Amino acid sequence: MKPLLTAALTAGLLAAAGAAQAQVDALQVRSWAAACANCHGTGGHAQPGNESLAGANKDEMLKKLMDFKSGAKPATIMNQLAKGYSDEQLAAITAWFAAQKK
Repeated sequence: MKPLLTAALTAGLLAAAGAAQAQVDALQVRSWAAACANCHGTGGHAQPGNESLAGANKDEMLKKLMDFKSGAKPATIMNQLAKGYSDEQLAAITAWFAAQKK
């Protein structure tokens, strides 16, 4: 193969792989969010005394999670849980909760 064609094909394959990686499966995100149910309720509808996440502002939720993850916001459990997810996963989880009806 000609070097220019090979380079173009390689670049195209890398771009396609990156685009596929950027898309997150909705069922996977729902599974990640289900881990929050013990405290925040199924679908983000918490029992009295706990914070409901359904319909909350995704940017505010993500900021809190990033602060927990970095240690900027002290916590007993949330800091440990947030460290188990990538920044992209946390963004997907907060978007999922934000999309739920209050």
